[in-house]
Amino acid sequence: MTSRSTLSHFLAAALLAGTTLLGSAAQAADLAAPKELPPEAKAPVLIDFAFGARIATDYNFRGISQSNHDPSPQAYGELQLFDNLLYFGVNYYRTDLPTKPQAEIDLTGGVRPKFGPLTFDLGYTYYYYPDERRLVNYFTTVPYALPDGTVFLAPPFFTPRNTDFLELAAKVSWAINDAWTVGSGVFYAWDWLGTGAPGTYVNGTAKWTIPENTFAGLPSGFAISGELGHYSLGRVNPWLGGADLKDYLYWNAGISYTYKNVTLDLRYHDTDLNKTECFLNTTDPRGLFTGSGQSNWCGTRFIATLSADFTASALGVFAPAR
Repeated sequence: MTSRSTLSHFLAAALLAGTTLLGSAAQAADLAAPKELPPEAKAPVLIDFAFGARIATDYNFRGISQSNHDPSPQAYGELQLFDNLLYFGVNYYRTDLPTKPQAEIDLTGGVRPKFGPLTFDLGYTYYYYPDERRLVNYFTTVPYALPDGTVFLAPPFFTPRNTDFLELAAKVSWAINDAWTVGSGVFYAWDWLGTGAPGTYVNGTAKWTIPENTFAGLPSGFAISGELGHYSLGRVNPWLGGADLKDYLYWNAGISYTYKNVTLDLRYHDTDLNKTECFLNTTDPRGLFTGSGQSNWCGTRFIATLSADFTASALGVFAPAR
């Protein structure tokens, strides 16, 4: 089994939303969301296109590394219609996963209705992993034991042939004032990473855009933000061993600085999974080949991300609606 790329309805509780594990997501999906536009670009536009690129020292999705702790170049593009009410996007991430896909490509779409300070986002993400190769058990039939005493035999296949999957999402953000924004979301997949296990991620987020001169000599552009989420995962298909994946908590906190269209983000990520539970959720090949049955993909990580974000309207390609 991946983790959101490991071995690894709609809105079961229209607010069970949002881990991997967690993205888009982030992720993969949350990280892919375009940055807040500058005031001069906020005039209503019937059609717009947001795009950007970033380089991260590690691609972490809901607490789990998707790039084996190596750097990950990323890019996105998003078509926005009717003043960003309707959107369709594509996101690219460099990955290093058990099934060895060339990359992760996320196809997104949905609606973003706004009611005063509240912005809703009801949509989907299709996680596509091109050129995958199933990880087959040639190595051992020795049973694995979890800390709670659960024992399971190594299955004939460690991963599905295809880990692509569809996830539905419901999110809301509340701009309390110019400085504070809080949000919550629910993300649901009925066939997480092609394993047959359902996956539900619920999160809460907060961001403080530090006003200029709040601290002596501190220029505008700094922000502090964080996320707390819970991933609930079910049981995988019998031909993958029928194991119950481990639910877990994920959190991150960091500080960012934005100058014009460029943002530098420094962030701490962690989960409450131990190394054995992490291996169960991710099928980290290193845990297989060494026989340790452990993975460090879910532990503490400090990640730096440098990104550049643009919109066609801000560049003068599309004119605001009159």
